[in-house]
Amino acid sequence: MLLIFGMIIIGCKQNGKTIEVAIKVDPVKIDLVKDEFPDAKKEVMETFEAIAQSIKDGDIDKLISFHAYGPKFTEFKNGAFRNDGEANEAHERSLFGAVTEVIKFDAKDLQIAVYGDVANLTFHSDIHLKFGDDLVIVNDQITLLFVKTDTGWKMVHEHHSPLKKIAEK
Repeated sequence: MLLIFGMIIIGCKQNGKTIEVAIKVDPVKIDLVKDEFPDAKKEVMETFEAIAQSIKDGDIDKLISFHAYGPKFTEFKNGAFRNDGEANEAHERSLFGAVTEVIKFDAKDLQIAVYGDVANLTFHSDIHLKFGDDLVIVNDQITLLFVKTDTGWKMVHEHHSPLKKIAEK
């Protein structure tokens, strides 16, 4: 079909006539709420794994590089008032910079929801960190909000809340 179409155009141009053909193409409809965006989900998961690895490696500069600090960055943690990017960076540098060993870094019930160039990653943390001889266990509900940038997926919001312990029956 393309060959015949090409021959018609060449034939018409040789006769000094130009034929314009209008092809109607329906735009692809994207449902930001229901579409899954599997390639983007994979990229976000790879970013999250790199974040976890930077913490395990003690590479604080690498960890910080996964944030998009600026006037829109926000963080909530443990019921306190909202932090900005400057406070978040200072906290992450002091906290993760003091970790002497990562015993365990599990993200349970992890879910990634992508909405085009925005992604929401949620999980229940089971993280065991050593600070010298002291062991700290972090069992939180964590939400990380990512935006796709020219340099990859970057965090623009973090939310950390203690995971409620449910009494066993």
